[in-house]
Amino acid sequence: MSPRILRIALPLLVLAAVVLVWDLTVRLFAIPPYVLPGPELVLSTLFADAALLSQSLLVTLAITLEGFLLAAFGGIALAVVFNQWRLIESAFYPYAVILQVTPVVAIAPLLLIYLPQPLAVLACAWIVAFFPVLANTTLGLNSVDHNLIALFDLYKASRWQVLWNLKLPAALPQMLAGLRIAGGLSLIGAVVAEIAAGSAGAGSGLAYRIVESGYRLNIPRMFAALLLLSLAGIAIFFVLSALSNILLGRWHESAVTRER
Repeated sequence: MSPRILRIALPLLVLAAVVLVWDLTVRLFAIPPYVLPGPELVLSTLFADAALLSQSLLVTLAITLEGFLLAAFGGIALAVVFNQWRLIESAFYPYAVILQVTPVVAIAPLLLIYLPQPLAVLACAWIVAFFPVLANTTLGLNSVDHNLIALFDLYKASRWQVLWNLKLPAALPQMLAGLRIAGGLSLIGAVVAEIAAGSAGAGSGLAYRIVESGYRLNIPRMFAALLLLSLAGIAIFFVLSALSNILLGRWHESAVTRER
């Protein structure tokens, strides 16, 4: 068996084993569905409530995408500003760190007071996704080989030529790593904000459906919504990983090693 097939097969085998143990535990101990539903009941609930859950999934994904795009463009742009003007980096970077280390679950109730509910949820998704893009891109831009910078200076390249032709391509791996992290975090931020919104989030995303199902003791629907959220997070990660692999191609060590 080739290493690539083995890397695909092993997680699937682990997943099958976990589902089997889950199903056997529910059957052997006769656990009621309102405590722990079996995998078969979760799947049947997922198909039975497909219309409701898919609509909520689209709402959550829309917020996640908007927050991710705002974080991506804003983080990269601000990282470029920090790299070009170090005084601005020294003045504002600590506040970006403060924004990152403050738990979003503590910020969400405040945002819901001062902002409309959709904007508050979007702001939470943006807050948690913004810093990884900013930090990784800043690190990449500041880590360019000084010998290459000296070579560009020797040929009288302008500041923007150095940025466009040297620093941004060299920082691309770190930038893409930040985007991969931000993709999952934007989903987490959207979910946390929807849960904090509580009843104000009526008719919104999957997180609201989870809270609603908990109040109604509809645990199978709660598990079905959690399954959709997990699948959405996995899909986001794989899409961004594929984008990273395409952009890095075979020229960067991370992509070359993955192909071996």
